[in-house]
Amino acid sequence: MNTNDFNHFLSTLSENPIQVIDKTIGLESYVPIEISANNKDLSNFDISSAEAWEIYINNYLSKNNAEVAYGGYLEKRNLYDRSDYFMNQTEENKRNIHLGIDLWSEANTKVLAVLDGEIHSFKYNDNYGDYGPTIILKHKIENQIFYSLYGHLTLSSIENIKVGDKFKQGSAIGFLGSSDVNGEYAPHLHFQIIRNMQENFGDYAGVSSVKDLDFYKENCPNPNLLLKL
Repeated sequence: MNTNDFNHFLSTLSENPIQVIDKTIGLESYVPIEISANNKDLSNFDISSAEAWEIYINNYLSKNNAEVAYGGYLEKRNLYDRSDYFMNQTEENKRNIHLGIDLWSEANTKVLAVLDGEIHSFKYNDNYGDYGPTIILKHKIENQIFYSLYGHLTLSSIENIKVGDKFKQGSAIGFLGSSDVNGEYAPHLHFQIIRNMQENFGDYAGVSSVKDLDFYKENCPNPNLLLKL
């Protein structure tokens, strides 16, 4: 299935928005957020500090009378400059373009399976600035196989699971982790759709360089085609 057809397939899987964090938080409590260099607020605090990020996110939610801030697909972010894990020597090779949607909310908020699926893999990605505890689900729908990635979870989310465990759409697969385990970020879910896992296990690139972006745009379509936030 070519990219346009797969994107259309994703968009038709549900007529209504799909929630991937606690369903008791209504969509009226969601607010979009931008954390690219265009957001001038980011120059007012230390973006290398998880504590400063948490204060900023909490204030943003409070100001907007919201419980979840979301966004970020293909957003170019300076945030990753704080970590050698994402840095390379040239601007073209620097990984700073975000390939998923982030949903910022309180630590320990439930994380839900986006669709029926089974665990493909899971792992504690403990590099500074990485995903922390991560679960990847495999989905097979209408003869299409694809994957959904849930990053920045609690350690307990990956303690009592195994490859092949099945989850129904909307069932809890984990919880949002705090900064001490989630890669040093304010609590949030990194949610990403992946067509081809390329033999990765428990991990997949969530940030691209300019050089590799054309490939990743095809392999990691906009999650909002499915979520409809």
